[in-house]
Amino acid sequence: MAEYKGTHGTKIQNYTSDPANPLTGQVWYNATTNNLKYEYQSTTSAWATGNNLNTARSYISGCGTQTAALAFAGNDGTPPEVSNYTELWNGTNWTAVNTLQTARQMVGAAGISTAALAFGGNPTPDKNKTETWNGTNWTEVNDLNTARSLLAGAGTNTAALAAGGEAPGAPTVNTELWNGTNWTEVNN
Repeated sequence: MAEYKGTHGTKIQNYTSDPANPLTGQVWYNATTNNLKYEYQSTTSAWATGNNLNTARSYISGCGTQTAALAFAGNDGTPPEVSNYTELWNGTNWTAVNTLQTARQMVGAAGISTAALAFGGNPTPDKNKTETWNGTNWTEVNDLNTARSLLAGAGTNTAALAAGGEAPGAPTVNTELWNGTNWTEVNN
């Protein structure tokens, strides 16, 4: 069995109390408590509560970063239960901004708070709709090839991916690539 000194080149320091500011990776023996101790870098983070959305919704979609995000669509619980609300997050507060052209829920999303893409969603006649956000307004653009809701989205508003979801009647494995103008079927 290798000794600590042989592996690390130094002996373990003996202390009567823990060092005030140990370095990451430092090992020591606390002679008072008879414990071998070490300092390690914590890799955990904590969640914090921020301010609430202006309109409570389920099945909401969004994109952006922790300090600049966009939340849109969803189900606000009032008939017809689909929403076109859009809210902008500035890192502290949500602000209501211009709404989607078509109210829906379970929408795929891609992009950032100033350039986003919303695609698919419920209700059934709107499962193939695509809208682009320019930081101020939503504009309807070319539709998805496979109408669906509950789909995954990734990328930007000029280069996005729509994957999976629920097409009318059954789940789908379809994947489409957005080039800023059109959706193209790619490998499932």
